[in-house]
Amino acid sequence: MKEYYVYITTNFQKTVLYIGITNNLPRRLDQHFQESKNNKKSFTGKYNCFHLVYYEKFENPSEAILREKTIKKWRREKKLRLIQEFNPDWEFLEKDIL
Repeated sequence: MKEYYVYITTNFQKTVLYIGITNNLPRRLDQHFQESKNNKKSFTGKYNCFHLVYYEKFENPSEAILREKTIKKWRREKKLRLIQEFNPDWEFLEKDIL
């Protein structure tokens, strides 16, 4: 059974948020890290958004896509509250995933 993830990454200063979807979270986090080193034309590369601060898991890709679109439409304050509730200390979670 496949799993799908909606996730939020940020930069070291925690000033920029990137929201994405994937079916392989470790691989996607590694891609973001590589982009930050090698591809300054991508959003995550330009802003060094490779630190994972939030994720949700889904079994249905349609639900994951809908959730990603919903979160992207939210104002920044609501996104910050979502992260705060899930990860109160804003720890970088990629070490737990990779």
